[in-house]
Amino acid sequence: MTTTAQAFSDFLLKISPTDTQRTEIRDKRAKTEGYLQTGFPQSGDLPLKRVVLIGSADRGTLIRPIDDIDVLAEFINKDGIFERYRYKSGDFLQRIRRVLDAKTSIAHIGARGQAVRLFYTSGAYVDIAPVFHWNSGGYALPSGDGGWITTDPEAQAKWLADRRASVGSELTNRIKLLKRWNRVHSCRLQSYHLEVMVASFFSQAGSNHRKGLALFFEGAGSWIDVSDPAGYSGVLSDYLTYEARQAIKSRLAEAGDRAQRAIAFEESGDHAEAKRLWAIELGSEFPTS
Repeated sequence: MTTTAQAFSDFLLKISPTDTQRTEIRDKRAKTEGYLQTGFPQSGDLPLKRVVLIGSADRGTLIRPIDDIDVLAEFINKDGIFERYRYKSGDFLQRIRRVLDAKTSIAHIGARGQAVRLFYTSGAYVDIAPVFHWNSGGYALPSGDGGWITTDPEAQAKWLADRRASVGSELTNRIKLLKRWNRVHSCRLQSYHLEVMVASFFSQAGSNHRKGLALFFEGAGSWIDVSDPAGYSGVLSDYLTYEARQAIKSRLAEAGDRAQRAIAFEESGDHAEAKRLWAIELGSEFPTS
């Protein structure tokens, strides 16, 4: 029978992307760039500048199952074309969708809200966040209501990289574990919000994730109202209602109690019971044998 620590190591491998999935991410990003380069050449009125991977795949915090891959597509404001779409960002999205529909063999391409989505028959779909660079910093992203919002996923990724350098490389695994915990228990917290909570909470992150998770469950209720480290999206918890906040705090308290009991069983040598308790929090894929 494996120890509880070994079960955590095995579980982290199980929830992290495989080599095949990492190759798929690279390939689909490259294919998306090729599609956009063909559809929006430098000679056109809306030239593509670059396509980069963003989101959890870029930050190293992606967990399985992998549903989507996020990329940022930056366009050049050639001859002030942004003004054509300043109050009609939905038209901008639809233009990208129509061009990709004509230039690719992908059967289903959608555009709504803030992104253009490429649906593949297998594997992850690709969400394209089409943006213009603001002269004042950050990027203009369609807001979903015809206007624009400011975002900066590259600044967000840099902030997390800086936190990882300060706190310790195991911060990435701590985030993955807590993202799986969140997914198992109703996804009450949005993914990026949870990442910032975890990265802000810890002043150091060692390899003992059992005690790390217990600490987070105990204290995270006071860290719900974290702000976007890029400085554009405000308080990341704004989507939560009072009832949702109370449900999150209740879930954290329950998880904290179970984590403490699991640690006590581990320290007494009863790894079977410790792993059984952790599986309740982390899901049925957590090794219990």
